[in-house]
Amino acid sequence: MRRSGDRVFSGGVWEERYGYARAVVAGPRVVVSGCTATVDGEVQHVGDAYQQTLTAIDIALRAVQAAGLGAEDVVMVRYYVVDDRAYDEFGRAFFEVFGKVRPACTGVRVAGLVDPRMLVEVEIEAYKA
Repeated sequence: MRRSGDRVFSGGVWEERYGYARAVVAGPRVVVSGCTATVDGEVQHVGDAYQQTLTAIDIALRAVQAAGLGAEDVVMVRYYVVDDRAYDEFGRAFFEVFGKVRPACTGVRVAGLVDPRMLVEVEIEAYKA
């Protein structure tokens, strides 16, 4: 695992534009910034909350792994959706990835995200006991 205070960067356009890290190592924790289905500056899977969720989780888990932890260390997931219909699609994708891990999870409906084509944003916290 990386040292406390280390930052992980993914090269995402919003990280550079707004000046934040994809993840920060805080002692035995890795806190991952909100991730959407944006790859190389382009929103992927427009109109498909399920695929956007899988992409966002993948981006977040790559940051967790870059910090030295894995999916089994995820203890908290927060997600934001812009449409009530996205809850079930998020849930289906979430179960596929975390069904055996069973982290804590909070879902919130929001008015919108940075790009109107984004349907889901995901934050992850991991902890190494």
